[in-house]
Amino acid sequence: MVTIRMVAEQCGLSIAAVSRALNNRPGISRERAEMVRRVAREMGYQPNEAARLLKTNRSKNIGILYYNLFTHEFFSEVLESIQQEAAEHGYEITFLQNNAGMTYYEHAMRRQCAGVLLVQIPYDKSSMQSIFDSGMPLVSIEYEQPGCTVIRNDNVQAMEVLVRHAHSLGHERIAFIHGELSTVTSQRLAGFHRGCRECGISVPPEFVVARHFRQVQPAADAVKQLLTLPHPPTCVIFPDDICALGGMQAIERSGLHVPQDVSVMGFGGISVVQLMNTPLTTYHQNPREMGRLAVQEIISAIEDPKCYVPHTAIVDGMLMDGDTVSALK
Repeated sequence: MVTIRMVAEQCGLSIAAVSRALNNRPGISRERAEMVRRVAREMGYQPNEAARLLKTNRSKNIGILYYNLFTHEFFSEVLESIQQEAAEHGYEITFLQNNAGMTYYEHAMRRQCAGVLLVQIPYDKSSMQSIFDSGMPLVSIEYEQPGCTVIRNDNVQAMEVLVRHAHSLGHERIAFIHGELSTVTSQRLAGFHRGCRECGISVPPEFVVARHFRQVQPAADAVKQLLTLPHPPTCVIFPDDICALGGMQAIERSGLHVPQDVSVMGFGGISVVQLMNTPLTTYHQNPREMGRLAVQEIISAIEDPKCYVPHTAIVDGMLMDGDTVSALK
């Protein structure tokens, strides 16, 4: 078995220096630390996790709480980024469940998780209470919880960007089909109304329609409802790119065309919408940066608990200008 002493001899460094490099601790240059980790990999060095846990009373295991994660491209990209970043820092990840009679917190304790990433929250918030009350380090993606760092998109600004883009192309009748009521939806609604006010646009109540995230048929039904209005919108913003696809289909089936008759804007920036014959104009949320930052924050909370302060970190997105918004003559 390859030991840390053997790695140190191979690198020509002290055991303490090698330990700092392998545990991502200060006191060794970045170049030298990368060299140590490369040599350790080549030699097949595996840390003794049980001994390290006894010594530090802290595991290098991060729990991931998720709900219906793998059917959503945005969260799949977040997860992939989390896995890569955690591995870079020598951490492993464990997916938490509340089945088999265990709560999420009990599962986290059983797997010796040092902290938990709340990647996707189940709609039943009561199942989360034990982990909220546990006092363990928590970092959330989008979901805001007191005492918990949240990594989120600037939903207000994102909606303002979409509205301003449509308005710059001459659109004054802009509708917004939003998802289920939540903190995210409230922020996007505020951004939509702020953007419209900034552009001098009046928003009829019937132009704001509640539906569901990532459900094609409800989005299509909402579009049909909007098209029956005496003065229908010339541009429709959807809660996500999947709903936008359903809306586009409903527009075409109504005998109209995108974007010549009705313009469409999505939210998310998933890759599939850029492969269509008519690429979707949408707002890209940058899920990989959100995953990377979430791991860095949870490790800081785990390794420096006396100095760490929970906060909100905003990850900037960007407008992806496709071909689904036309300029009005």
